[in-house]
Amino acid sequence: MLSLSAHLPEVTIAAGEVLVAEGAPSDGLWVLVRGALDVRKGDVVVNTITMPGALVGEMSELLDRPSSATVVASEPTVLRYAADGHAFLDGDPAVLRLVAQGLAERLAFVTTYLADLKHQYGDAPGLAMVGQVLSELAQRQAPAARPGSLRDPDPDY
Repeated sequence: MLSLSAHLPEVTIAAGEVLVAEGAPSDGLWVLVRGALDVRKGDVVVNTITMPGALVGEMSELLDRPSSATVVASEPTVLRYAADGHAFLDGDPAVLRLVAQGLAERLAFVTTYLADLKHQYGDAPGLAMVGQVLSELAQRQAPAARPGSLRDPDPDY
């Protein structure tokens, strides 16, 4: 992705600076050149991005939805910025292929993790829904699929 984004302008952000805010409208795509970014859902850090070439904002661009997480620089960080994310994605099939591969890798990781949870703890209170989650992941193919959970937000465990 670094070579495919070489034509994009570079932006430097300071540690603690918010790149993307959860719930905010999509604001293009970002390609990490160097540095580190924390991905947060609410106040929980769910990932730290340090791999040069990693994309930020692709899910919002592809789904035409607000950002699903907040992304904050955890150290001084340099990124490349595509203000028109759709044009960047559509401009080169190699870009879309890399995005698809990245999303497929993340989905495979989550599916494998959930299957492992089901195998180890499937009958434990609060984790019995893992099988249903796996089934939902396998069957959700339409763009209309919505994030979220139907589980009890305050289970007795």
